[in-house]
Amino acid sequence: MTTHAFDEIVIEKIKDKSALFQMLSQEVSKVIVGQRDVISFIEMAILCEGHILLEGVPGVAKTTIIKAVNKAIGLDFARIQFTPDLLPADLIGTLVYNPKTQEFQTKKGPIFAHLVLADEINRAPAKVQAALLEAMQERQVTIGSITFALEKPFLVFATQNPVEQEGTYRLPEAQVDRFLFKLLVGYPTKQQEQLLLQRTLNLDEIQPVITKKDIFEAQQLIEQIYVDEKIRAYIVDLIFATREPERYNLKKIAPFLLYGVSPRATLSLFCSAKAHAFLKHRHFVIPDDVKAVAPAVLRHRVALTYEAEAEGVHADNLIQDILATVPAP
Repeated sequence: MTTHAFDEIVIEKIKDKSALFQMLSQEVSKVIVGQRDVISFIEMAILCEGHILLEGVPGVAKTTIIKAVNKAIGLDFARIQFTPDLLPADLIGTLVYNPKTQEFQTKKGPIFAHLVLADEINRAPAKVQAALLEAMQERQVTIGSITFALEKPFLVFATQNPVEQEGTYRLPEAQVDRFLFKLLVGYPTKQQEQLLLQRTLNLDEIQPVITKKDIFEAQQLIEQIYVDEKIRAYIVDLIFATREPERYNLKKIAPFLLYGVSPRATLSLFCSAKAHAFLKHRHFVIPDDVKAVAPAVLRHRVALTYEAEAEGVHADNLIQDILATVPAP
């Protein structure tokens, strides 16, 4: 088989599989009004097997979006309501003594699912966050002295409320960095709100359109999407602009940046740009793919100074300045 013939086959597979994810969007839209960008980013997270942090005020359908997506892909699902009195054992499981056998048996927790909804994740204390951290990064958990691998795909979709801070714990930077995207779920438009009144929020209307096998095959196709060296260099430039803004004619934002993003952000930007190209039915990445995913990849990783907070400068403002200044190929 020639290289050209192989490329043609890959291109056709990308078109076929990306059409499946288009069907996923259509199914979710039966229940969810608007939020197309959020749904697209959830699809990209599935393609990159990455975790998502959804932030929005109560009632904007953060939890419903996740449930709707899972209904359309049919993965094992677990919803965990995070509370201040939650224990690590409530999340990962524990050892239970069996008086008949006089032995300890492992009782696995809800973390042993393909898709875990961590509702109001910032309400759990540090010990629970630490247990979740191992699962998110290593795709494994330790119960007693035994380590269990988590079955693939393993995705954590977490929600948090940006307004109510009473009874919450700030997520550690190490954990925040584990999230592929931070998505801001806003209010619907007036037209969408009117349409919402005509809908019945019945998740039973959603039919499974993607299987676990489809997900694995799509993830393999993502690895084969072509990324030119100039695009790779552009991604690295965007990352280094958060670390050394003066070198990229960004002196005006330097006082607002405490430190730049990690190498994990580089890998996240690289994979999500390929996933964005995939959803656009393309087998190659263009600069617009990188620009489209950059805010969601970087906004939770950019550390701001007290000066930025005092002047009301948000991470998204700095990211837009970087995208506008760093030359694209």
